[in-house]
Amino acid sequence: MFSTFRRRGVFPLATRPLQALYWTHRWLGVLGCLLFAMWFVSGVVMTYVGFPALTDTERRAGLAPLVLVDARVSASAAMDGLPGPPRRLSLDMLLDEPVWRIVDANGARHTVSARDGRQAGATGAARAERIARQFSGHPDARWVETLARDVWTEPSALDPLRPLHRIAVGDDAGTELYVSALTGEVVRDTTRRERFWNWLGAVPHRLRFTPSRADSPWWHDAVRWIAGASIVSAVTGAAIGWWRERRQWHGRGCIAWRGAGALLLFASAASGGWSMAVHRGFASAPTPVAQAGPMPSLLPRPPDGAREVRVSWLSGRPLLQWLDAAGPVAVTGLDGAPVFVAQADILRAAVQQRPGAAVASASLLMQPDAHWFGNPASHPVPVWRIVFADAESTWLHLDPASGQVLGRSDRVSRLNRWLFDGAHRLAFPWLVQHRPAWDVLVLMLSTSGFILSVRGVAAGWRRPRRPSTVLAVAR
Repeated sequence: MFSTFRRRGVFPLATRPLQALYWTHRWLGVLGCLLFAMWFVSGVVMTYVGFPALTDTERRAGLAPLVLVDARVSASAAMDGLPGPPRRLSLDMLLDEPVWRIVDANGARHTVSARDGRQAGATGAARAERIARQFSGHPDARWVETLARDVWTEPSALDPLRPLHRIAVGDDAGTELYVSALTGEVVRDTTRRERFWNWLGAVPHRLRFTPSRADSPWWHDAVRWIAGASIVSAVTGAAIGWWRERRQWHGRGCIAWRGAGALLLFASAASGGWSMAVHRGFASAPTPVAQAGPMPSLLPRPPDGAREVRVSWLSGRPLLQWLDAAGPVAVTGLDGAPVFVAQADILRAAVQQRPGAAVASASLLMQPDAHWFGNPASHPVPVWRIVFADAESTWLHLDPASGQVLGRSDRVSRLNRWLFDGAHRLAFPWLVQHRPAWDVLVLMLSTSGFILSVRGVAAGWRRPRRPSTVLAVAR
């Protein structure tokens, strides 16, 4: 059966385990290398064109400035009947009406008028059009459809806001807005450029096809199986390559190069698969709900240009964080006077989040480090880091201006930071902060991986089609 392989020196001592290894690698390799080639190309596209998302800055830029003259309903009255303290409480404008935006302890969303206390109710297509026109500044914005989800709105974070109205703005960029039919909030925007490049980037790379993501457990399992098969392909290929090169003395020079290629493919698949394991079985517990104290009644006059006010509590006292389109502009008490947050306040706020856990250390980070870096909007500095001596080795990052928790991590999430962000994205601070060195390395490795994958497909597909080999195997 393996006479041809023996004559060519491929399997001089062929055995059944070696036969299984060879054929497993060959057919998994053809399919796996096709996936690898797609992943390397789409990964480069993702590096420079992110998945569509409405940032906080973009969202606030579309809001109307706060007008609180007729805001007569207090936060306490707006939350009447809701379960426990809120996860989030803020006030902004819905068209020309001030409304309380509430995320309750169960994660449900509520929009309550600050004029008369009524629930804002469902937002129809006509109202969604008016909201989109005000938000975008384009009077020609038109409703397109109402949908549960599409490829740009499949993330589960939008589930409490569905269904969504898709509105075509009518600008030169081909912008489309998604308005929640439940709360009237603009929750996502996309442009023609983002949609085009994401069909070549995030959509194929993450298998973000709407039918598959609608069944989230099935999608996670499918991605893990695909990643597992790709890992098997890379490992079996490395084993066969090492065995063949070891048998052929003249091939010594190729061992290191091919081993590096196998390591690259293995790291890509393993780190991507690890992210699925973390999200399914190793995810950290969510940040607890806010430790609420007395509710504010009438709000003071907002600072000029403020478009949103967020209510939070620090050691039981309410704070008002005023934000304009660019970000926070002031933190005040209920009387409108500025509030100074001391280190002792930060420590008390942190301990409230982890009752019973001892504080091991507290430090004020003035610069990003290996565990706190990235987009300045999501990872601002300065920031307080509070390290707890608990079983999970919890770290909290708190805003020095308001004492609010900006991030939480434990031992597992920090391990994921290195196994996924590090191994998969090469997101090392010393490298990311020295661009274009990071870009050059990513492009070099991605190009090498793509070439290796294409060669693997060509080699795996070509060899079974050789007549002598097929005849030999058929015997």
